[in-house]
Amino acid sequence: MTQTLAAEPSAPAESDNESLFARFIDVQKSYDGVNLVVKGFNLDIRQGEFVTLLGPSGSGKTTCLMMMAGFETPTHGEILLKDTPINGLPPHKRGIGMVFQNYALFPHMSVAENLAFPLEVRGLSKDETQQKVKRALDMVRLGDFGDRRPAQLSGGQQQRVALARALVFEPELVLMDEPLGALDKNLREEMQYEIKRIHADLGVTMIYVTHDQTEALTMSDRIAVFNDGVVQQLASPETLYEEPDNAFVAYFIGENNRLVGEVAEQHGKTCTVRLDSGETVTAMSVAVDGPGSRTTLSLRPERVSILQGSDAERFDNVFTARVQEVIYLGDHLRTRLSVCGNDEFILKTPNAAGHDSLRPGQDIQIGWCSVDCRALDA
Repeated sequence: MTQTLAAEPSAPAESDNESLFARFIDVQKSYDGVNLVVKGFNLDIRQGEFVTLLGPSGSGKTTCLMMMAGFETPTHGEILLKDTPINGLPPHKRGIGMVFQNYALFPHMSVAENLAFPLEVRGLSKDETQQKVKRALDMVRLGDFGDRRPAQLSGGQQQRVALARALVFEPELVLMDEPLGALDKNLREEMQYEIKRIHADLGVTMIYVTHDQTEALTMSDRIAVFNDGVVQQLASPETLYEEPDNAFVAYFIGENNRLVGEVAEQHGKTCTVRLDSGETVTAMSVAVDGPGSRTTLSLRPERVSILQGSDAERFDNVFTARVQEVIYLGDHLRTRLSVCGNDEFILKTPNAAGHDSLRPGQDIQIGWCSVDCRALDA
């Protein structure tokens, strides 16, 4: 099998060790014995934490979730729940709640019967089953829907039932695999906040898989960004957005302006980059190999300012840009500029007085601070 580099483990402080709930230790997975779909995966999850596995299709995130659930077996490494190895434990003995994208509800059963099923399998009495079903339905605000069949519910209501069924037997861990992927935008956003509320109320540990960056940023305590079977960065939503470790994370999480060039000088935490178009930019030196190395600059569109009067004195980087296109998006304007050899440079500005005067063909002055511009791998 091909030798691969292991991802950096998430190492909690010693004081956190007692609250550790689940662990992936050097986990690898291959389906053909040659190609690894998960490569050296390390992750420590604390009790009550909401962790999201985020990445494009085929990046390995769902495979990791299926290994935790017991539907897949690691080729190498170990998965622990409360310090107990579970690699060989069948799914039904792990006590894990699971929510899928397709809901997986029994169509011939009522909502209440769907929720009662996992309790009956566990041998609970009829009275206790009814109490738990009622509590779970109230939790997802469907207390009056117990007698309905899944076909009589909207997509959002069916997803609430699927969530309630995963929670009804009070598991300590709930796994969710793209659970909101089939919903429209408004329903998806509503369910994001609903799941976040339930997580806060119950304190249950959740592992969530998605390829939707906004979803991950909205709901998670921490996010593991996957690409090609490797975790590129594991951090809080704010850290991932504000301080991406490499170019993949920067361009996968949110929108970014990309400028390419060569490091001319390095000065501690900052560097000067000569762009391929000839201009020089001052940036934070994050992932560069010193003077002469190629680099990609990452700059968020909302960190770029339109300059007026003496504004230029406040910015390390000031350039003249030509307006190519202005798109009205309600609360903000998205303006496409031509600057520094990039005709797809994006500027996001609040929908405020004066900004509606931008017109295609107009030349404007823009600026940004070096602290908002990150020099990453090429």
